[in-house]
Amino acid sequence: EVLAHHALRRPRDRLTVTDPGFFAQDKLNILRIFEEALRSGVLIHPEAMRLIAANLDLIDDEMREDREAVRIFLDLMLKHGNPERALRRMNELGVLSAFLPEFEPIVAMMQFNVYHHYTVDEHTIQTISTLAQIEREELIEELPLSSSILKEGVNRKILYVALLLHDIGKGRPEDHAILGAQIARRVCPRLGLTVEECETVEWLVRYHLFMSDMAQKRDISDPRTVRDFAKVVKTKKRLDLLTVLTVCDIRGVGPNTWNNWKAMLLRRLHSDTTAALEGGLESLNRENRTDEAKRALRDALPDWDAKDLRRETQRHYDPYWQGLSLDAHRIFARLLQDIPEDEIRIDIEPDHDRDATRACFALADHPGIFSRLAGALALSGANVVDARTYTSKDGYATAIFWVQDGDGHPYDPTRIPRLKQMIEKILKGEVVARDALKDRDKIKKSERQFRFPTHITFDNEGSDIYTIIEVDTRDRPALLYDLTRTLAANNIYIASAVIATYGAQVVDSFYVKDMFGLKLHAKLKQESLEKKLRAAITEGAERAEAQSA
Repeated sequence: EVLAHHALRRPRDRLTVTDPGFFAQDKLNILRIFEEALRSGVLIHPEAMRLIAANLDLIDDEMREDREAVRIFLDLMLKHGNPERALRRMNELGVLSAFLPEFEPIVAMMQFNVYHHYTVDEHTIQTISTLAQIEREELIEELPLSSSILKEGVNRKILYVALLLHDIGKGRPEDHAILGAQIARRVCPRLGLTVEECETVEWLVRYHLFMSDMAQKRDISDPRTVRDFAKVVKTKKRLDLLTVLTVCDIRGVGPNTWNNWKAMLLRRLHSDTTAALEGGLESLNRENRTDEAKRALRDALPDWDAKDLRRETQRHYDPYWQGLSLDAHRIFARLLQDIPEDEIRIDIEPDHDRDATRACFALADHPGIFSRLAGALALSGANVVDARTYTSKDGYATAIFWVQDGDGHPYDPTRIPRLKQMIEKILKGEVVARDALKDRDKIKKSERQFRFPTHITFDNEGSDIYTIIEVDTRDRPALLYDLTRTLAANNIYIASAVIATYGAQVVDSFYVKDMFGLKLHAKLKQESLEKKLRAAITEGAERAEAQSA
């Protein structure tokens, strides 16, 4: 209505102003022109853009606190279905950081890693664009969970403001999530949010990496992971908001960062946490999860006789039943049936749900088996994206690896027989993994200039029975083999490896215990092991650099 006095006109279908004093007459017009552009779908004329940039000093504290200005600003995100267009133009012209001074430090801020494709401000706008796409129901097939959460209804204002502010603390020495939450505490009341909305946005900014870290760096089949996650999230409402925010954040990093693998992890964490929040945390520890898995296996093997079935259901410990799917239980049951002590049985097939190829191994357990399998897979050019290994009560190792080819895709079925052949040769000792790996272990040319500091942490709280060793460093083909070989040489038993890859950076988390079956509590033991892991990383990196030269 304010604009109906014809101060705005549309030469050649571009929005502009007839009066150069248009913005000075009423400074809220600076925001209104963006609203009109979105409402009408008409682009803003360069002349009007020049005038906006020349009048930025009109955007003062009074305007920032003005309720009508705040309403227009929030409506730009919430009302017209295409917030990306207005936000990007406002950002380019300096309006966004004039109205929201806290945004200014992240404008055009580079992110110096291979994972992020955009500057921080552009990434922020991309995440908001993704949320709008989900709301427009354009991503139902790709993002069924987020689409259904939004369809059921959430507080949209909270989500949009949380995305706008989620990386606002970047670029300082402090943890950007903690700093961002402090900034959100100041900004949200100014944007007219209620006390409860402010608290929720602050919480979302503080924990915006928590779900993706739990899903990608922890074993989500371990009840402790879900229990710890549920304790922080507390309510289904927050879980739903955090899930959508996490999905938008990952997709906003750049093309190809989202895949079925991450989708599967987040969906599973969401459903297990929902069950924990609705059924109480004790529902995660129910022994009937094991009983249900055994019952499902019995139903899936109707042609097996009772004696063989009984032996199979009794030979595994609880984590095996809780950590693997029925599909995997069925494969291992077949591999283990009457297996001689000196035989290695292998089953390799595509796992489309996870965008990977699943490799299952059954063989007599012995120290270092995980490392030999990791070496065999690296040798054959396979990139391990996740792995679990379980030891049965009668001394057999059941190891399952999910692998992708060099391009991050499942293996072409025609390449699987050769992969299997190579693995068998290595495991029989016909090929020495470390020698053969020399040619394969190279660093991509485009990534050679990047320096990756190595961080190693020991966590005795994240699992009830294991120590979690987290190694954050540069990725390369033989890294997993080098790390697991070092752990095996120091009498460390590896139960599972969870692998999270961020471009050329990788976080390998190992669930381990010592040779007596205990966690690694001794500080000296941890320090000695860290030194050896660092040495293995450094030597391997130097070898790979030499190979790449």
